[in-house]
Amino acid sequence: MTDFRIGHGYDVHALADGLRLVLGGVEIPHSKGCVAHSDGDVAIHALCDALLGAAALGDIGLHFPDSSDEFRGINSRILLRRVAALLREKGYEIGNVDCTIQMQRPKLRPYIDRMREAMAADLGIGADRVSVKATTTERLGFEGREEGVSVSAVALIFRP
Repeated sequence: MTDFRIGHGYDVHALADGLRLVLGGVEIPHSKGCVAHSDGDVAIHALCDALLGAAALGDIGLHFPDSSDEFRGINSRILLRRVAALLREKGYEIGNVDCTIQMQRPKLRPYIDRMREAMAADLGIGADRVSVKATTTERLGFEGREEGVSVSAVALIFRP
């Protein structure tokens, strides 16, 4: 019997003027970006947590602490590749992943296919196994007020 596991991840970052906005490994033109120790890619951070959680390997903060200078300003795609490698070391393969980005602006539809391709490449799976969706919160909450961005992610992993 195949050992299937499901993990869930959630991450939030505040937005501030003049910072880079990187989501799903793609830099997006915007007046605000994520406040973070790394590059602030909240989509990849949530996905890392989903993958690590599925394998019961803790969370992103355990593996890549924000108190470490090693990870200051790091490209989060590097973290995602390390998580994928760790899973494979433990005998897991990645089935599929799904992320939902909650953010009022900018409109993300033009960037979603690039996000899917970037994350698929880092995970070593086909882009047809990576889903990225974006939604506004109809101007409600911190996302709607453009104070921050949140991402929910789920991942299916398995041992063949």
